[in-house]
Amino acid sequence: MNNNKTIGEDAVRILVAEDDQRLLKTLLHILEANAFSADGVTNGTDALVFAESGEYDALVLDIMMPGMDGIQVLKKLRNQNITTPALFLTARTEIEQRVEGLDAGADDYLPKPFSTSELLARVRAMLRRKDNYTPDLLKIGNLILNCSTQEIALGTQMQKLSGKEFQVLEMMMRNPCIPITTDQFITRIWGWETSVDTSVVWVHISNLRKKLERIGAPLKIRFVRNVGYVLEVDT
Repeated sequence: MNNNKTIGEDAVRILVAEDDQRLLKTLLHILEANAFSADGVTNGTDALVFAESGEYDALVLDIMMPGMDGIQVLKKLRNQNITTPALFLTARTEIEQRVEGLDAGADDYLPKPFSTSELLARVRAMLRRKDNYTPDLLKIGNLILNCSTQEIALGTQMQKLSGKEFQVLEMMMRNPCIPITTDQFITRIWGWETSVDTSVVWVHISNLRKKLERIGAPLKIRFVRNVGYVLEVDT
């Protein structure tokens, strides 16, 4: 089991149940890199035990698991009136199981293979449907990043970001004044797509600098040689 909170005790907690240990490790890394607290189990029996604790804000469940499949796990939880939002991971050919999963009380499903951005978008959408989940807004000074619309705003000035620009800026705004390396950006945003050239990160950083400057944002993205990129308030 992995339990690593990255933004303090109030971090959104997600339980991931996936019997493929390599994929499980990747999923946990993606979630933790995006400021979630993620725990992982590799079978349905453990998934049920941990989910019954009531300590999780969301569940990510593979359908095919040893001990008990994901659908059985969710049915047992729903029979106990445990309403934790649940996302099923499915193979593209498991159409009937997707329907059965939704009927069992799942909030959504995500076919494999999937991209990092799609996983995060579905998790956030699922969380937004919870009554106690606050809007996904990040703020530094007077600059606001709306994670739902992928826009930055300063007063009446607004700029729309591309998907990758948004992910780069979000990572920096969640970690202000902390150096982030090019490899860390690539791992978090592109996941296992390791063929991405490092220069791509520089391009997105360059575009972000222009958009921040365009609306007069008091922020600066500084490059520290052999360390990484740092988001700082421009005083």
